Amino acid sequence: MAGAAAKRYARAIFELAREDGQVGEWAQRLETVRDVLGRPEVTRILANPTISAQRRQEAAASLLAGSGGPEVANLARLLVAANRIGELEGIIEQYRLLADEEAGRVRATATTAVPLSRSDADKLVASLSRQLGREVRLENLVDAAIIGGLVLRIGDRVVDASVATRLQQLRHQLAGA
Repeated sequence: MAGAAAKRYARAIFELAREDGQVGEWAQRLETVRDVLGRPEVTRILANPTISAQRRQEAAASLLAGSGGPEVANLARLLVAANRIGELEGIIEQYRLLADEEAGRVRATATTAVPLSRSDADKLVASLSRQLGREVRLENLVDAAIIGGLVLRIGDRVVDASVATRLQQLRHQLAGA
């Protein structure tokens, strides 16, 4: 779950990207920033208080030189200066939500005991898209603990049709009978 700061950063980046007509490009740039600045050896340097803030900011900017223009380097400097490198995942998550909302898309997560086949995933996406009247982007997570069925999450809605939940409900009903 993204914090308030991540939401503010994501909103600011999204507004800049939308003004420039580069919403998709900025999604990639944010992932590059995360991949570069999120490496453990880089994070240790950027969080090291014995190195001046200015040197840490310049190091972050130079690591991202050529990765999307001066705005990306400025973002790196800003994140380091505000000690917000740890917020990158939340920023990316919030940015994706804003981009999806703008494009009329919705993200869904289907958790299954085994990976969905391409055919099953396509059928699920088509069904959800028809029901919601929007393009659906599906992510499939695997969790053997659900035994079978699926747990579907769309935004803040959850549909739990897993075998594990059904068995648990049956246990409660039997215990109460």
